[in-house]
Amino acid sequence: MRNNRFMFWFSVMSLVLLTAVAVNSQTRKSKSTQKPADPPFRGPNTKEGASQASKASNVLSQIMGTPDKGIPKDLFDKAECVMIFPQVLKAAFIVGGQRGRGVASCRTSSGWSAPAFFEMKGGSIGFQVGGQATDFVLLMMNESGMKNLLSDPFELGGEASVAAGPVGRTSTASTDAKMDAQILSYSRSKGLFGGVSLKGSVISPDESDMEGTYGNGITATTILAANKSRAPSEVRVFPNALSRYSSRTAK
Repeated sequence: MRNNRFMFWFSVMSLVLLTAVAVNSQTRKSKSTQKPADPPFRGPNTKEGASQASKASNVLSQIMGTPDKGIPKDLFDKAECVMIFPQVLKAAFIVGGQRGRGVASCRTSSGWSAPAFFEMKGGSIGFQVGGQATDFVLLMMNESGMKNLLSDPFELGGEASVAAGPVGRTSTASTDAKMDAQILSYSRSKGLFGGVSLKGSVISPDESDMEGTYGNGITATTILAANKSRAPSEVRVFPNALSRYSSRTAK
């Protein structure tokens, strides 16, 4: 009788021990096959990048805070990338020009990407005198628009079709012709916000802000495909702001 009990408990303890060993082995195997987290990027001077990200976030919040006169929500949800150039300076006397620095973020499988930094240059000829600061917002509406964003440099209206974007709570049938455009563009100046044509403006990565924020050799292509967690915390304010208005992930 005692031998039977002994054999019973010996079998139970053996089974428990074997199960524990198997679980431990499986856990170790699972940990060993897990892909290590991608390391964060950090450059030697994030001050300018943080400033641009903060300015762009403020522009977005102010524009989206007035839905009757802002970017239609349905269009914003369709955009694959968003680029904002705050306070672009325009100065002119007969021959005009503009130059500004901005921030862009694209959708990834985990949300909005780390922000990349760009500069915009453009010119115009005509009778114009004076200067002003204007905010510009660009929505890349499809994969073609995204590809143009990653070419260096690209010209609006050249490689990339661009149209003045509609405003209001929703886009309407009257704007269907604009929906084929790769990029929809907006401007805000002196409190007025609306669609604007930016044909002829040239956009390229801002090497100074990119290097200062992320380090030498890190490209806009790499950043716009990276999770925002890989960006320095100081510049995440921009993708975080985008997430408040549209949380859709990449298709």
